[in-house]
Parts: sequence; C-alpha cells; structure tokens
Amino acid sequence: MRALLYFLPLFTKLTGPLLLSLALSLVTLAAGIGLLGISGWFLTAAALTTAGAAFNLFAPSAGVRGLSFVRILSRYGERLTGHNATLKLLSELRRWLFAKLFGLVPVERRFGRADLVSRLVADIDALDTMFLLALGPITSAAVVGVVMSTLLAVVLPGAAVAYALGFGSAVLLVPAALIALSRAPSAAANAAANELRRAVLDGIDGHQDLVLFGAVAATEASAGAAALRLAGAKRRVALVGSLATAAVQLLAGAILVATLLAGLEALAAGRIEGPVLAGVLLAVVASFEASAVLVRSATRLAGSAAAAERLVAVAETEPAVADPAVPSDLPPGGDVEFAGVTFGYEPGRPVLHELGFTVATGECVAIRGPSGVGKSTIAQLLLRLVDPQAGVVRVNGADLRGVPLSDLRRRVALMTQDAPVFGDSVRANLGIGRPAATDAELWAALEAVRLADAIRQLPRALDAVIGEAGRSLSAGQARRLCLARTLLSEAPIIVLDEPTSGLDAEAEAAFLADLPAIAAGRTMIVITHAEVPATFSRTLSLRAGQVSEQS
Repeated sequence: MRALLYFLPLFTKLTGPLLLSLALSLVTLAAGIGLLGISGWFLTAAALTTAGAAFNLFAPSAGVRGLSFVRILSRYGERLTGHNATLKLLSELRRWLFAKLFGLVPVERRFGRADLVSRLVADIDALDTMFLLALGPITSAAVVGVVMSTLLAVVLPGAAVAYALGFGSAVLLVPAALIALSRAPSAAANAAANELRRAVLDGIDGHQDLVLFGAVAATEASAGAAALRLAGAKRRVALVGSLATAAVQLLAGAILVATLLAGLEALAAGRIEGPVLAGVLLAVVASFEASAVLVRSATRLAGSAAAAERLVAVAETEPAVADPAVPSDLPPGGDVEFAGVTFGYEPGRPVLHELGFTVATGECVAIRGPSGVGKSTIAQLLLRLVDPQAGVVRVNGADLRGVPLSDLRRRVALMTQDAPVFGDSVRANLGIGRPAATDAELWAALEAVRLADAIRQLPRALDAVIGEAGRSLSAGQARRLCLARTLLSEAPIIVLDEPTSGLDAEAEAAFLADLPAIAAGRTMIVITHAEVPATFSRTLSLRAGQVSEQS
C-alpha cells in the first residue's frame, strides 16, 4: 500500500474538487439517514397519536420532501464533481507516465509491448478511480460512523458502544482484511491479464505467419491458458469479496438487533418514546448505505495498490543515459566522429567493436550492411539513446556525454525505420518536426520530398486527416511524409535509419536517389541494407562491428 503514497502529490493538485466531492457524498448520506429516520418517526407517531387533528403533519412531511430534494441534488453534485476530478486526475496520471517513459527511450528494450499497454491503460485506470470508488467511500463511511455513534450516545446510550464497535469493524476491519487477502489474487490477475494481452497482440500482429506455419492452435492454447489463469485469479478475488460482503451484512444485522434490544429496554424504562425508537432503528439501517460499497471499494484499493507498484517500478527505472552534471556547449557544424566505439546490449557480446569513422559537414554518407550487424545501434549512439561501453562519439569535436540531451537532439534529427504516421492531419504530422512552421515551409518540405502534388489532391490538402498509421497514403508516400517531418526540424545533422523499409524496389531506388539533393548542405547519414546511388558522397560497409569504405 506504500506505493499509493508515491502518487499523493498528483492527488494534492486536485484537493479542492476531491474535498468538494467528499463533502457532497457526506451530505447525500446524511440526507438519506435523516430521510429514513424522520420517515420512521413520522409514520410511527402518526399511527400512535390519538389527536389526529392536533398532530403537526406539515413540519415532518416538509422535512421528508426537503431531504429528498437535498439527497437528489447532492448526489448529482457528487457525481459531477467526482467524475470531473477523476478525469483531471486521469490526465495528470497519463502525463506523468508518458514523461517517465520518454526518459527511458528506447522503451521497447525496457518493457514488452503488452506490458506497456497494461501500464498505459489498466494500471492508470485502476488509479484514476481510486478516490471515486475507494478512498472517497471509505472516508465517507468512517465519518458517518463517528457521527452516528455520537448521536446514539445522546439519544440511545445503550446502543452507542455496540454500534461503534460493529460499524467500525464493518468500515475498517473487514475492508483491511479484504485488502490483505485480495493482494495476492489481484497481483495474479494483473499478471495473467498482461500475459493474455501479450498473446492477443502477438496473435493479431503475426496472424498471417501463424496461419501459414500452422501455429494457430498453439497460439490459441497459450491465450486460453492465460485466460484460465485470469479467470481463476478473478474468482479468488470474487470469493474474498463475497465473504467480506457476508461479514458486513452479518455485522449490520447484529448492530440492528443490538440497537433494538437496547431501545426496547429504554422504551420500557421510559427513557425513549416509541416513534423516536422507530426513527433511530431506521436511521441505523440507513447508515449502512455508507458501508454497502465498501467491499467493492476495498477490492478496488487492493487492485490500485498492485497497479501503483507496477507504475512506481516505471518511475524508479533508471534511464539508459542522463544529462551531464557539468554540461558543455555543442559547437556549431555537422561533423560526426566515432572513435574506437564498442557497444553491446549483452555483456561480453559487442555489436560494435572499436568502430571508427568520420562524416564531414555537408556529406551524404550511406552505412550499409545486413540485418543484425548494428546499423541501428549507430543511430542510437549518435542520438545518445545509449552510451558506448568504450570509445567516444563526437559531434563537432564535442564528446556527446558532456552535451545536454536537449541540445544534442535539436542538432541531430532521426527518422527511424518504423517512424509512425499519426492518425491526424498532414499539418499535425509535419508540425511534430517544427511546431511553428508556416504553410509555405510545410509545402517546401513536401516539395523537397516530392509529395506536394499528392497532398494537394487530398480533400483539404494540409488539413486532410490521413487516417490511422497513414492508411490513406501508399507506403512510399508515408515514408516521404516522415522524411519531410524530419527535414522540418532544421537540425544540421540528419540520420535516416532504414528509410526505405517496406518499399518495393522501384520506390526504394527513387527514394534513395532523391536524398543527396534533399540534404542540401546538411550532414546526412543513411543507414540502409539497400544499394545506394553513386550520387552519395561515400558508402561505408558495416561488418563484424567495424566499417570499411566501399568503392
């Protein structure tokens, strides 16, 4: 449960709305208790009185109607303020998590895809409803118990102690036991849900290969096993919740019987009137509305604790690289140097071994080699997504480990082999490269990559929504749009990592042929497995972790 305290600063930003929601919840509960109590007293008194004409019907009936309206309005206000605060909290939680993930790039090496989906969706959802469905109801119930115990101490002292002990057990002890007993099955449910999500995502992504290689049955079996584990964990959580619900109902019944016995004794002794006793009994029954949702609340809190632990694990993950303690300026220019660079993702298995090469400002250089030899690693080292285990990477003579990351990434732009086209307008996709770019600059970038004519033919041109993953564009057009976005960054050094990924041979050749002219004085490093045209300044061949000039 300590993991939940990690998120306290996010909750304190919404202290006002959350307290207002809590106050309205208390008003709703108080109105419900008052409504049932007054109704019980009113009906009993009206039935017992022998002076019907003298009995004041107006005041209690007006009170019943008034409390009914108060309860309706406060319930609406509670839902309105509570859900509004929850949506704001959801926004804060997602912003916080994305900020943490951005510091952990490349994120795919830290977490699996399914795990990321779980943290971004299920774990955040478990936290954003924590107040609305857990902390708020538990707090409201505790306040109601204290107030009702105090009132009973005045009106029916003989029942006050029994009520306080019983209600306190229903509000505090039962939920605490439920949380403790639910933690293990809740964690198991989270793990099983993560496995099931991974199996489903893998099945969707690799559906064609699974069919072609006859592996559908095995994949279905894996997903089915995860589903069975998830169902089993959910059943254990439900069983614990059912036992907790039964315990709360037994306590409610015991409290009602204890209150009735104490009330009958007081009635016989003349210390309380019959209508008042009826009102007290019904008020006690109404007070248990506050405990009715506590079982669900405690189960939610157990799930929130498990989710919080997974999210805290993200927050406490050390980034692969960090800004230097004493940063130095990055000199102007576009020179790139790798000197004796050794790097491996696994200890003792270097991908690059004493790699050395230079690229001068304004050159358009290709680095070629088969898959898996470390071409993409060069791009990651140049952007300081990872640091070399030996050697040094320099830009304009400055060791990148001494340069602020924000300065470096303004000076070096990277287009990855899986650079995405977002389900938004052309303008929004291009604006990622330079948010303040004018329409003229956007069109100039599109002209440079030979995409302007195709965009002009779209409805609304720059404001045309190009669909999720750029599905309204061909593969070649999508790659050119990503290239235009990269060119808009104004970085003097551009790195293109497998920019022709997914293109056919003709589109690939046309794309690569345009790059030297597009570079236009900037340093461009093109990492590719494809044949490159002679218009490139140089071509380097990467094999066995080292490069050589290719004639």
